[in-house]
Amino acid sequence: MVEASAAATHITPIRVYYEDTDAAGIVYYANYLNFAERARTEMMRDLSDGLYARLLADGMAFVVRRCVVDYASPAKLDDLVEVHSRVLHVGGASLSAEQTVRRDGERLVEMEVKLGCIGPDGKPARMPVELRAAIEKYL
Repeated sequence: MVEASAAATHITPIRVYYEDTDAAGIVYYANYLNFAERARTEMMRDLSDGLYARLLADGMAFVVRRCVVDYASPAKLDDLVEVHSRVLHVGGASLSAEQTVRRDGERLVEMEVKLGCIGPDGKPARMPVELRAAIEKYL
């Protein structure tokens, strides 16, 4: 996976809480997917004034089609981590993103996620032009 430039990267800080960890105080592996979901949601919310909320209200959504995860080092209870999210590709009804969880600049977990856009009927749908244009700012 390629390192993102600062200009094209959305950064979401996340505190590791007790509920995120196992008995040893280490983040449970599946919770990194939750961290990535929160970060993607924040990135989408930041696209423009209410655009993402309007699309959700209209029944449009993104669903994960594929996720590849590489675990390098664990985060622990009370760590402050950052999820760096970068869009790699935008298609008509899909997008690919790279998400890296870091602690003090150290790469802990790296994910490559492919998302599909669906309409109110739950079937694949083309992204509205304004959404695609807004997402492309992260390329």
